[in-house]
Amino acid sequence: MGPGERATINDLQNAYKLGELIAQQGWILLTGGRNIGVMDAANKGAKSLDGLTLGILPSSKEDGISEAVDIAIFTDMGNARNNINVLSSNVVIACGMGAGTASEIALALKENKPVILLTDDKESKNFFKKLSPENVYIVESALDAIATVQEYLA
Repeated sequence: MGPGERATINDLQNAYKLGELIAQQGWILLTGGRNIGVMDAANKGAKSLDGLTLGILPSSKEDGISEAVDIAIFTDMGNARNNINVLSSNVVIACGMGAGTASEIALALKENKPVILLTDDKESKNFFKKLSPENVYIVESALDAIATVQEYLA
């Protein structure tokens, strides 16, 4: 999960690397499916290594979908689709921060799901760690994020 239009260069680089690493693990990458920001970068990273990508899209239209999405789920639910993203994930990795990303993190924590934060935003790290210290993991790199997922799933 991560920002679309407001993704930073660092967010995009981390998301692409996460996509690659998720594909290497043989895991399915689930994103918001759009052709912008973290969603697009992660999908492209996964596809670069023949990973399987699933996009949960906010609209009912095919425009705006990432070319690297294998399976598109059209919800016509706008931001309400964030709950589908969270409930369909074993682990949520937040790459960067924005309002939509924060809502997905909050929904994941309400469901007692693990959330891995890969962001430079210190305030967000502190806020979410305070909300759920047992479910929030703070990492510094995509490699650390994957290692944390592996530990959780073990």
